[in-house]
Amino acid sequence: MNSVKVSPKYQIVIPKQIRESMKIKPGEMMQVFELRGLIEVVRVRPIRSLRGRYRGVDTSVDRDAGLSEPEP
Repeated sequence: MNSVKVSPKYQIVIPKQIRESMKIKPGEMMQVFELRGLIEVVRVRPIRSLRGRYRGVDTSVDRDAGLSEPEP
């Protein structure tokens, strides 16, 4: 298990082993939030990185009546 120390500026360093295994590069954005008493750090990815990820998924689903266009 890796341990980190909080600096006087409340900063931490992601351990090298984790940076390398997750291919984290300098300048990447991370989102930090608290969840059930834990600090979560999640990589922020551009929406474009999802393009083509779900190729082949059937998108011909009937919409709910409440989501359709309003009648004139």
